[in-house]
Formats: sequence, C-alpha cells, structure tokens
Amino acid sequence: MRRLWPVAMALVLALSGCALDPTRLPLGSTRAETLQKLGNPTATYAMPGGGERLQYSRAPAGVTVNNVDLDASGRVVSIRQELEDGMFDITVKPGVWRVDDVLRSYGRPFEVSQVLAFNGDIWTWHYQSLNNPRLFHIYIDPDGVVDHYHTADDQRRLMTDQ
Repeated sequence: MRRLWPVAMALVLALSGCALDPTRLPLGSTRAETLQKLGNPTATYAMPGGGERLQYSRAPAGVTVNNVDLDASGRVVSIRQELEDGMFDITVKPGVWRVDDVLRSYGRPFEVSQVLAFNGDIWTWHYQSLNNPRLFHIYIDPDGVVDHYHTADDQRRLMTDQ
C-alpha cells in the first residue's frame, strides 16, 4: 500500500494539471475566458501591435513556461511552451536580445549566477528533454544584452532521481 501512495498522488496531480494546461486552451478564446480557465498569469507583457502576452510559468522548481499571446482585440492567437530544446535556436537572439526579451519569453529564472570566465550574469531555468532533467543557461553581459546560451544536464536532479 505504501508503494502505491506516490503513484496515486502523481496520477491525481497529473490529471488535475490537465485542466490548467495552457496548451489545451482553444485559439480564439477571449482574455476573460483564458483567465477563467487558467487563472492569473505569473506575468503579463505588452506585445507589438497592441497585443498582450499572458505568461504561465512553473518556475522556479517547474520545467514549463507557457506563453499565451492575445491580439489587440484580446483573443488568443498563439500558445507556446518555451522551454524545449527545439525552440532555443529559433527564439534566442544573441547580440540582439536584451533582458526584457528574455523575461518576455522565459520569465524569471530559478537562479542567477556568475563565473570568472564570463563578465556578466548567467540566468538559469529547469526544463526537461525526453524526461531528462536539463538546465537552460542564458549569459547576459553587463549592458543587459544576451551574449550566448547553452543547455546542460541537471546533475542535481539526476542524482536525486536515482
């Protein structure tokens, strides 16, 4: 019976999470319908053309950041989970992006750190790739410009999963 308890809890959490999964929201939903179904976002950002981004982040411990984009009339036109291997090369623009662009795409990181080999801050998020715990690092120079980024295995989570 003790062994079934964690499995049962995981199943309950997974099923309850489906109702709040932003990727299940129909395109064309209104802002009011979105807020009713998903609750308040963790952040909101103005978008070009008068639109708005509602960001639903599971950070700092979670592994997803879902952006729900609304057009100027307040209707959902795009829903995207940002923390995925295939997305980083498409979205991150080293030398162009600034801190505001990073926040608008990924939200607040779970950690900001520094190393001697780089003059600036390293922002880090948890994510998963094929159920493997990973880290996404964005290097931001002292002027607030993205210098580069890379991903790595999350050794801390790999060790606790064993």
